Amino acid sequence: MRWGAIETVTGGHGGPKLRADYRRIAARRGTHIARVAAARKLLTLVYFGLRDGEVRCLARAAEVA
Repeated sequence: MRWGAIETVTGGHGGPKLRADYRRIAARRGTHIARVAAARKLLTLVYFGLRDGEVRCLARAAEVA
């Protein structure tokens, strides 16, 4: 599971929010730590999406845009 999430984030397929988080963390802590941190954020979004049936932070972003 962790490997798949890290590959998703590394390939840049995590979306604009995860890419921005990755870049912010990478500048401060390094790329390897940023990959794992962004992958963890991705898995958290997946968990809440499966639990609630929607990803709240992405739904709010769509409403604002």
